[in-house]
Amino acid sequence: MDDHTPIDTPDGPAVETPGAGAHRYETPPTERPITDAEAAKAAGLAHNEHLKIASRYLRGGLADGLLKHATGAISEDDGQLVKFHGMYMQDDRDIRAERTKKKLEKAYSFMIRLRIAGGVVTPKQWLILDDIATTYAGGALRATTRQTFQYHGVIKSNLKRTMAAIDSALLDTIAACGDVNRNVMAATNPAQAGAHKIALQLAKDISDTLLPKTGAWREIWLDGERVVGGEDAAEIEPVYGKTYLPRKFKTVVAVPPSNEVDIFAHDLGFIAILDKKNRVTGWNVTVGGGMGMTHGETDTFPRTADVLGFVKPEDALKAAEAVMTVQRDWGNRKNRKNARLKYTIERFGLDAFRAEVEKRIGKKLGEPKPFTFEGNGDRYGWVEGEDGRHHLTLYVPSGRIKDIEGGPQFLSGLRRIAEVHEGDFRLTGNQNVIIANVPAAKKAEIDALVDAYGLTKGASAIRRSSLACVALPTCGLALAESERYLPDLLTELEESLARHGLQDEEITIRSTGCPNGCARPFIAEIGLVGRGPERYHLYLGAAFDGSRLSKLYREDVTAAEIKDTLEPLFAAYAKDRQPGEHFGDFVIRAGFVAKTGNGPDFHERTGPLRAA
Repeated sequence: MDDHTPIDTPDGPAVETPGAGAHRYETPPTERPITDAEAAKAAGLAHNEHLKIASRYLRGGLADGLLKHATGAISEDDGQLVKFHGMYMQDDRDIRAERTKKKLEKAYSFMIRLRIAGGVVTPKQWLILDDIATTYAGGALRATTRQTFQYHGVIKSNLKRTMAAIDSALLDTIAACGDVNRNVMAATNPAQAGAHKIALQLAKDISDTLLPKTGAWREIWLDGERVVGGEDAAEIEPVYGKTYLPRKFKTVVAVPPSNEVDIFAHDLGFIAILDKKNRVTGWNVTVGGGMGMTHGETDTFPRTADVLGFVKPEDALKAAEAVMTVQRDWGNRKNRKNARLKYTIERFGLDAFRAEVEKRIGKKLGEPKPFTFEGNGDRYGWVEGEDGRHHLTLYVPSGRIKDIEGGPQFLSGLRRIAEVHEGDFRLTGNQNVIIANVPAAKKAEIDALVDAYGLTKGASAIRRSSLACVALPTCGLALAESERYLPDLLTELEESLARHGLQDEEITIRSTGCPNGCARPFIAEIGLVGRGPERYHLYLGAAFDGSRLSKLYREDVTAAEIKDTLEPLFAAYAKDRQPGEHFGDFVIRAGFVAKTGNGPDFHERTGPLRAA
């Protein structure tokens, strides 16, 4: 937050307000606002709040809906509840109009997302996940920006079979979506073996501690037995209660100098503080980041996280639970568009939020420790870790692990590697795959398979620094193409960058089909956010390390105009940049676009400040 000034309010003691032009902070609540369905109704809360209360701890009508074979869909309300089980109901929008014309039901299917804290799987698990992809999901796995896998195109009649197969890999999809703490990400820097191990363990511990305790997942998908007392057991959700969280909640663990998990884009984060021997001495806690917004509604905005304070290793789990439960109790349950933690902190102020977290932990947070991030990309190629093991990071375009006709055979190649690999696989927050913990004696064998299946082709500097969400045809929220469009745009930009001698420059570029920000476009140096068919808002000026938001540069740029819009900026960058200056910093220093502060400032001083 910017400069804070105490003011008096009519509803309580003096609180603080952000800098000029911002709204006053509200007085924090003293107790949970919801206890039962009647209280929720009286409070005029969002429909989802009533839905959660009536769901019998996320059961709803899902079990019965799966038996309705006349439709490939489930009810609208169950479509909300199934998110807590790690699924979204979708349809193929490419053929929606044709099916409507023929008076056919939409081509419904489900996206299934796994919970894999830290993104680490064994070769045995990889082979099971591969088999699921080829059997039920159209021959493709997708590595997501949340360091896990998801499947697309699973039809309703195959849901239970798919979930049983996932369970056989000792994995699940619980809380991968919904108003809960979602998949916890962790640093993957292969050179920092010791720190990675600790970061991964913290991610797993947070994931397990903040996992919903309801037995609904196993009952519905695996025909598990209902626990004695069933959904009436009061202790069934000791952390969440009947209403879970006001909105989704995302947690990450970072280890400097790499910020590949984009810690400032998430609700809760832990930054490892290392001593001179790379040992973790504690964690800086960050709160209040988030990417989503709504076009045209300036009371919604992306926000980068604030550093709340420092905790010792033994207090990290307490801090995680405290931050999440404050959001549980203070978050906005009336308006889902303003329900994320970032808005809670904007409403009540960082100081009030910190005081409540400290109260729940039972001790004061320490002053934040210094840290430095150098970037938010991955390290491609072979890297040797501190323990002498070797790690190979492969670029996977938009995380889509499939066999591409005339191109890389990702699904077949990684399957073959999994059959001989003795270490593990790690997914990164940038949608890539690390073949990790390879003994020196096995490197040549892995290299031969990588070459045989063409797994390193087509990875220019800007391509390696790109992200895209799925968007069309399956995402119901998409306004424009993203994953299917970005490769063609990157080809155009590669030509433009080469003309100016910038072909080896790492410039982060991210594309999403809508402003929900799943590929985190608002902290990319070049961000494209869908507005309509072949139309995008173009954002510029984010920090290379992911610590600063971008600014809207051009509205409603057509796909055909993007390259021409960026061309003169690339030319100026090549001519006038300072040594080591990144593109996002340059466009601000050169006066092309305003620098964004945080939160509401995202919508101020938009547009080009001068011609390129």
